[in-house]
Amino acid sequence: MGSVLRIPAWVPRGRTSDVALAAAVGVLVVAFTLVDMVPMDNTDLVGLVPVVAACAALFVRRDHPIAVLLLTLLANAVYYPFVVTDGPIFVTFAVALYSAAAEGHLVIGTIVGVGFATAIGISEYSSGENHLADAALFLLYGWIVAVIALGGMLHNRNAFLAEAQRRAAEAEHTLEEEARRRAVEERLRIARELHDVLGHHLSLINVQSGAALHGFARAPDRAEQALDAIKRTSRDALRELRETLGVLRQVDEEAPTAPAPSLAALDELVAHLGRAGVQVRLELPHGMRPLPPAVDLAAYRIVQEALTNVTRHSGAASAVVRIEFEERRVRVRIDDEGRGGGTGFATGSGEPAGSGRGSGSGVAGMGERARALGGEFDAGARPGGGYRVSASLPLRREGVA
Repeated sequence: MGSVLRIPAWVPRGRTSDVALAAAVGVLVVAFTLVDMVPMDNTDLVGLVPVVAACAALFVRRDHPIAVLLLTLLANAVYYPFVVTDGPIFVTFAVALYSAAAEGHLVIGTIVGVGFATAIGISEYSSGENHLADAALFLLYGWIVAVIALGGMLHNRNAFLAEAQRRAAEAEHTLEEEARRRAVEERLRIARELHDVLGHHLSLINVQSGAALHGFARAPDRAEQALDAIKRTSRDALRELRETLGVLRQVDEEAPTAPAPSLAALDELVAHLGRAGVQVRLELPHGMRPLPPAVDLAAYRIVQEALTNVTRHSGAASAVVRIEFEERRVRVRIDDEGRGGGTGFATGSGEPAGSGRGSGSGVAGMGERARALGGEFDAGARPGGGYRVSASLPLRREGVA
């Protein structure tokens, strides 16, 4: 049960099957007709013309089903009333009728089939020639109905299979598009993580190595502290880099056990910046509320990237990080007193003109993180001087916890 009828490999298909069927029908019809005509005279030879024409038309029955149906009908109409000997030329009309029904021309096939059977019946009773017995006439009607029914069933089956294939192709295309979209999103997410991890730590290493170079001659103690900070920063960078690249490991490898960065690690981040010479003040609410993992990670990365820009571009010696909780949102704001061009804020993913904050890829990444969670993001020069980065992240999406 549930098995599928399979056509053997040796059975011809497509155009080959059309030629094979037409050739087989033609050989049989002509052979039996010649047998019935023995001994032959000139009238019998003329009677072979519609037989040969009907058999030859079957070779193009799939391309021109209606034309072949009408031509075989005409050949039968010429043969049976005017040729005394019997012959199976009716088989050509049956094949043409089946082909027309199988190609979807059910109405025309039914009209032509009924008309043919009716004409044969009238001819049998009105002419002196009796090509068909009474019982055979009824069988003729049955054969015509069966041929049309079989052709219609084949047409419906082919239409069903074509529709199923179309839907399967659409579903496969949809799955491929979804997989491609998820792959692009995953690559972008990994790129943001790598940018945040490497950009932050390498910026600190750059600042600390510069301080060490300048401090060797004048303040060896501070140079030693800077080198120690470089060692710690590079170690942390390697650790975070390994954790970030862990998403690319094979499925059967062991899952990472280290927690993802979150606002709980702000103290450690501030300590890193303190060793780089930037004093950061944290203004946190009493009793930090637990955040959804995605929101917690995005908030931490935004603070990390903003403070990295402070050390890299602004020249500020201090910054303030403020975290505020509302009923459905958490707000993150980073202010510094460094260089900042222009006035007002730049909303979106780009940099404000003249901000002096690099190429804007870091600001663009912060904006993408916020908007990916349905939040808002602003970055730009403050009216009173300095630079501000502000993000508002929803604690839950609309209708989804």
